[in-house]
Amino acid sequence: MMRMQNRTVRLAKPLYETLPYFYMLAGALSIGASYLLGHTIWADIVLVLGIFCVLGGIVVLLKRRDYRANRAEYPGTSLDDRPHG
Repeated sequence: MMRMQNRTVRLAKPLYETLPYFYMLAGALSIGASYLLGHTIWADIVLVLGIFCVLGGIVVLLKRRDYRANRAEYPGTSLDDRPHG
């Protein structure tokens, strides 16, 4: 039987930091493309996809900002690791 290995995919920091902007750009381009496609079912599909991409990019940016703010505000130890008393 084959053993499962715990592998994590790591991205370079510049690439990781630009992903939300890429999502929003792809969404904006999709919204623009849906306008150019006219009144077809594909235009509607591309429009919905574009809206989800823009919203996804915004959500990722906001989640990262909140995580970094919370991490800077609170110490790195959990409540269980602190000495009692």
